[in-house]
This record gives sequence, C-alpha cells and structure tokens, in this order.
Amino acid sequence: MKDYKPRAKARRKSRGGTLVGIFIGLALGLLIAVGVAYYVSKIPSPFTNHARSEKSSPARADRELAEKAQTANAAKPEFDFYRILPGQEVPVSEQELRKQSQQQAAKPEAPKEIYVIQAGAFQSPADADSLKAQLALLGLEATVEPAHLPDKGTLYRVRLGPYQKLEDINRVRQTLSQNGVDASLVKVTN
Repeated sequence: MKDYKPRAKARRKSRGGTLVGIFIGLALGLLIAVGVAYYVSKIPSPFTNHARSEKSSPARADRELAEKAQTANAAKPEFDFYRILPGQEVPVSEQELRKQSQQQAAKPEAPKEIYVIQAGAFQSPADADSLKAQLALLGLEATVEPAHLPDKGTLYRVRLGPYQKLEDINRVRQTLSQNGVDASLVKVTN
C-alpha cells in the first residue's frame, strides 16, 4: 500500500544559533568589563598621593618629606642595646658551670647568675624561625633575637632561657642533644 500523504520535511538543526550566542556573550562580557574598569578608575582612591595631584612642585614635595623625616629622627631616641649586648655575654664552659653551681650551693643568699642557651645563629630570619618551631615541637620555648655584628651583618639568634638553676640547664641541654641540636651556654652579666 502506498502512502499518498505528503511528508513533512525534516528540520535540520542549525549551528549558526550557537555561534551567534557565543559572540553575543563575549560582546556583553567585554562591555561589562570596560564599564567596571571605567567606574573603578573614576572612584577616588585612598591610596593616591593627594599632595602630588594638587599641582605642587616635585622639589617642594621632596623637601617636605625630608623635613618630616628629620623631625621624626630627632624625636626618636637612640638605643645602643644591640651594640652593648654582645659585650655583656660570655660563653660558659662545663668547668665554669660546675664551679658556679658549687659556689651557689655554698652561698645560697648570693645573687644567682643568669644563663641562656643558644641553639643557633642564622643570617636568615626564616631559618631561625624554623629552628624555633622545631624547638616548640620538643616542648621548649625559644626566642629569636637579632644581633647586629659589624663584620657579619645581622644574625638571628635562637635562644632558650633565661635559666638560673643548673638542673633546668642540664635538662634542656640533654633534650637538645638527644634531638641533634648543638647548643652553647651563654652567661648574661648585668
């Protein structure tokens, strides 16, 4: 049997609509980006230097900055802590430590010496902080102190203490040696 009904033509899917949609989306995105950039550039920024934008001369602005720096430096006190401190610290040997502990045992009312344990000295503050963190994992509280040395520059010293009791010093030194940290004992004089 023959079908005499006319067939409907099959519709083809057109890909032209997809490409037109992509181009329209790109164009809208570009317009929005340009609008946002224009809006942001017109908003007054708190980070811009208003003195320069008021048509002041560059020499005048530089002179004003120099005057402000001079007054700030004149008002700031100078401390000689870092220059004086290295002269007040003395490395201590085992014999000296035993001798001090015997003297303290003989004279308990005598003022006790103050000791710190230096676990390391580094030129990089990151290395010093790394050792400080490693010591914190061992349960030891350390500090990082910068020391300005004329021939070596700035060294960052990792120190534990201060300690006055020989038992505390020996306990900390034993913990450090068991964990592979080579430390030295330093007596701080007043």
